[in-house]
Amino acid sequence: MTTRRPAKATRSKTDSQPWLHMNGVQIQEFGTVRMFPLGLSRDARMYSCERLNQILADTQILHALYKKHHWLMRGPTFYQLHLLLDKHADEQLELVDQIAERVQTLGGVAVGDPRHVAEITVIPRPPNGCEEVPAMLSRLIEAHETILVACHDAASRAQEMGDDGTNDLLVSEVIRTNELQTWFLIEHLVDTPLVETPGS
Repeated sequence: MTTRRPAKATRSKTDSQPWLHMNGVQIQEFGTVRMFPLGLSRDARMYSCERLNQILADTQILHALYKKHHWLMRGPTFYQLHLLLDKHADEQLELVDQIAERVQTLGGVAVGDPRHVAEITVIPRPPNGCEEVPAMLSRLIEAHETILVACHDAASRAQEMGDDGTNDLLVSEVIRTNELQTWFLIEHLVDTPLVETPGS
């Protein structure tokens, strides 16, 4: 049977017992910003954190979709798409970290718990099973577009409010990465022969 230490337990300097099963209180609620001396108004930082957390939630879902479809890929292009989707997943994971760190930099609280992410995201939930390959690719493309639409709007508004850092992150990293990945997926949905036979 384990016992919980009281919140303000005392221990000797020679005690090597780890403090397990600790309870704590929230020191900052989600949806709030701390006052940081960043040369940005509270309203600007609050707005950016709200928009970034939405994009962050959707990006975490997109990363998860990439991993799922990477595992479930089928057919003659399995090898190429299996590797491509894993590469894209890694790049999305980098974006997750960059977006979350921007929220924290602005004094906010980044959404991180998968259950919280599921409550916030606007990316539709896929079937639990395996879809046909074109459907999986289309689902990824649609998720990218959802994120891109949000990013264009949020970047423009962040710039208007003087938040150049958020604008730069969204334009230079998130938008460009999502546009490039969308292009790579779209080209896999073009039905064209590998070789044009003479006289056909």
